[in-house]
Amino acid sequence: MSVVPARVRTRRPTGSIVLAVYAVGVLVYLFLPIITIVAFSFNDPTSKFNLEWKGFTLDNWADPFAKGQLLDAMLYSLWIALWASVVATIIGGFVALALSRYRFRGGAFVNLFLVLPLTTPEVVLGASLLNFFVFADTPFLERGFRTILISHILFCVSFVSMTVKARVRGFDWTLEDAAMDLGAPPLRVFYKVTFPLIIPGILAAALLSFALSIDDYIITTMVSPVGGEPTFPLYIAGAFQREISPQINVLATMVLLVSVTLMAAGPVIGLLRRPKAATAP
Repeated sequence: MSVVPARVRTRRPTGSIVLAVYAVGVLVYLFLPIITIVAFSFNDPTSKFNLEWKGFTLDNWADPFAKGQLLDAMLYSLWIALWASVVATIIGGFVALALSRYRFRGGAFVNLFLVLPLTTPEVVLGASLLNFFVFADTPFLERGFRTILISHILFCVSFVSMTVKARVRGFDWTLEDAAMDLGAPPLRVFYKVTFPLIIPGILAAALLSFALSIDDYIITTMVSPVGGEPTFPLYIAGAFQREISPQINVLATMVLLVSVTLMAAGPVIGLLRRPKAATAP
């Protein structure tokens, strides 16, 4: 007669429990400000400052564009971020491809120059750009939309290049050689072979540059004209002195929902396009 040994219960080591608690704490620390913004978009404040919870209401979402100046600032920031992300993605993407595909003299210095905007404090970069625009003293570089756009493109190019380079680092360049051996011209090789394989990195870089542009405050403050049209961060910083309306939280929540939707769209589309496994008859 065989005896089945009783199932031995193993106790989880203390280290794994501490690590799990630490991970949960870090996640709470990261997402608590976002949760607060979303929660206070449903707040019903009794004063001009939406800083204390007074009660739940849906009136803020019923009229999210009640503040006309706030809406104008948001649209202005979105317009700048759209152009900055498009131009920076094109420039940074090709720079990353050139640095990864080819070896040339001075490539190390180009990599160094790409990293400099990432490591330079924003206040230093903003002051340098302000001095450049003032020194240029041309109508084209008069402080306004163009100077803000040029500044945002400048620091977004570095982030795009680093992101795309990380994606291209494991790329098999022999696929391009094989396509050219089969008679495909270089332009078709890029659009049919290279671009589809690196598109996830390009989209990630574009979303990152868009978020960085719409969020920038220090550099935008220095290159913006005094009394000019403010961007969304500049408007919020100025509004804190006189009013903090719930519509600020509503628009911030809307931007968050759009960002989450765009990030979730990639995996969902990948699952839908995945070929189904063939079933045996």
